Amino acid sequence: MSTVGFKSLGFSLKNSNQRHSLVAAGCSSSSPERVSATKIHEENENGVVLGRRTAMVSGVSLVSSGLMMGIPREGVAVVKQGLLAGRIPGLSEPNEQGWRTYRRPDEKSGGHGVGWSPIIPYAFSVPDGWEESPVSIADLGGTEIDLRFGSPSEGRLFVIVAPVLRFADYLEDDARIERIGPPEKVINAFGPEVIGENVEGKVMNSKVKEYSGRKYYQFELEPPHCLITATAAGNRLYLFNVLANGLQWKRHNQDLKKIADSFRIV
Repeated sequence: MSTVGFKSLGFSLKNSNQRHSLVAAGCSSSSPERVSATKIHEENENGVVLGRRTAMVSGVSLVSSGLMMGIPREGVAVVKQGLLAGRIPGLSEPNEQGWRTYRRPDEKSGGHGVGWSPIIPYAFSVPDGWEESPVSIADLGGTEIDLRFGSPSEGRLFVIVAPVLRFADYLEDDARIERIGPPEKVINAFGPEVIGENVEGKVMNSKVKEYSGRKYYQFELEPPHCLITATAAGNRLYLFNVLANGLQWKRHNQDLKKIADSFRIV
């Protein structure tokens, strides 16, 4: 293990020798499609909610199992249709404005090693048409990239969820971003992990926002455009990164800013 020190923050960022820039990892999509575990709920005629866990199963096995469990045929049809349509676990139906909300499923795996507590869920919104891309632990930086989404015409995003002990050994199980450091120190430390180079002179603006008692640092970096939202919860650091090329930014910058501003710990 090699260590890259951030003396100004008083902690070190530990990387393996094989780990490269997370922006490169964010671009990769070579791993096979995966289906995260989720819960499917249907209502019977008496209004009783029936639920069962599904993980890496086909629509055929779901339908046959559902019939054996006594789920009404119309309920099974809804489940089958959802799977065949490629519905992403955690992604809502579009609202009146055509936006969908993603919430990290409670059943989704990802613990970054034995002894780590479950990842506190997060949520964000994207326009209809954005799709999830598979993430594999075989990808560069894959153990820290928890999720990828993208649209060929609008841009892409990825979420980094990393144990705070990699950055500061004095934080407890209820970490706060302000305890890791002020905005300028956080972006100088973690910005290179997102864009693959030093961020000095590239930060166009930054903001500190607070929702439900939790602070979020927001940064806009110069072209190619990158919007970074950083926060911390439990024993993990969260980096929500929205990226776009020049044409995508010119046409969709308002939507991209809305996506970046929607990120919340839930």
